[in-house]
Amino acid sequence: MMRKTVVAMTDAGELDSVDARVSPTGSLENLSQAEVDQLLDTSRGGLYPIYRACSLAVLNSGGETDDARVIFERHADFDISVVRQAWGVRLELNNAPAMAFVDGKMIRGIQEHLFAVLRDLLHIQGDILDHGGFEQLSPPDITDAIYRQLRNAGLLRPRHRPDTVVCWGGHAISPEEYAYTKEVGYQLGLRYLNVCTGCGPGAMKGPMKGATIGHAKQRMGDGRYIGLTEPGIVAAEPPNAIVNHLVILPDIEKRLEAFIRLGHGVVVFPGGVGTAEEILYLIGILLDPANENQPMPVVFTGPASSADYFNRIDEFLVDTLGPDCRDCYRIIIDDAPEVAREMARGLQDVRDYRRKTSDAYNYNWLLRIPHELQMPFEPTHDAMASLQLRRDMPAHLLAAELRKAFSGIVSGNVKDPGLRRIAEHGPFEIRGDKALMQRLDALLTSFVAQRRMKIAGEYRPCYRVVS
Repeated sequence: MMRKTVVAMTDAGELDSVDARVSPTGSLENLSQAEVDQLLDTSRGGLYPIYRACSLAVLNSGGETDDARVIFERHADFDISVVRQAWGVRLELNNAPAMAFVDGKMIRGIQEHLFAVLRDLLHIQGDILDHGGFEQLSPPDITDAIYRQLRNAGLLRPRHRPDTVVCWGGHAISPEEYAYTKEVGYQLGLRYLNVCTGCGPGAMKGPMKGATIGHAKQRMGDGRYIGLTEPGIVAAEPPNAIVNHLVILPDIEKRLEAFIRLGHGVVVFPGGVGTAEEILYLIGILLDPANENQPMPVVFTGPASSADYFNRIDEFLVDTLGPDCRDCYRIIIDDAPEVAREMARGLQDVRDYRRKTSDAYNYNWLLRIPHELQMPFEPTHDAMASLQLRRDMPAHLLAAELRKAFSGIVSGNVKDPGLRRIAEHGPFEIRGDKALMQRLDALLTSFVAQRRMKIAGEYRPCYRVVS
């Protein structure tokens, strides 16, 4: 860090933004001239707008809003550029959020995240987009591209037993639910298990926070707190500072695939539509006949106060996908030690299966993920109205279509493109079989009643269910 200049104060006299120069912290020490030019390209389709947006989101870690527009408007004068020097590169920040600094120095975790943004965006641009994009790749090639990005980020450790538990859940949860996520994380940490989440606040931060204590008690100095995000959601869910391995995937579909191929088991905490999207993505894959033999321990869990939430999720899954879907998960309420024991038992099954099939411990190559689940779903009004939501579809295909519906609602709730579409054209319309739409509407209504849609402000639905 070379310098710090106060450029703005709040009405209360608190520091609001600063100027600074930041040195890299192990992610990316040197850049070529072409890479610098890419980062600073402000033309239509250039890399700078997304680079600036992701960097601002990282610097806003700990903010109180999940509205991307508010974040970007509040820091409309933020600017970031690359300064090349004889010994490497530095980033020059103008009008950066002051919350990223302590006594004039950037918080080390945020500093690492800032350079992870740079590393991942350059990798995506140089290794994928400059060669035609994901649209030109076959399903195996997409899986390989995700593997390469995770490897480039240093996540894929060889010869390590399966020990990574993916934790999903909402960023807008109650204090009681948040405390429970910490207790589960603590129990996982006591069993030497690592945590991978969507890297934001709430149920994405709690398990990591708990695991740090469990790891410390076991004198485990190499605990991993992995955060996987994507440009469209990172502003609404900035990485929490506990994350020590941050990766920005190209889009939500690649992020979801990275979770499933990198993780060895999944714990789902209470959440909203984003969590429902993740559940449907996972259940759809596990219901695919091609994955019938794949061991993947999945637990839905929360404190006693969350029992009704999971009852509604369970009823919706059974009513729409059939009773066989219950074979894909176990519901454990208010028993954090049992959640961790279930994961430990399940991860032993994963290890045995990987050894038997000669699949890698650190990346699930054999899991089948259909191409339609790998390709980005762009939630326009036409696309949302055209979803195929019929009870006569195979369960795994219906789950994939329902996943898109929830993905569209996430976009309309918190992603900048979705927010703009809703502001311009009104709510998305979701159409399908009458009985199916009634169940979908009931589930979404329960999310609204439980205030699981957004952190800030009164919720105005971005969707309309039509039967």
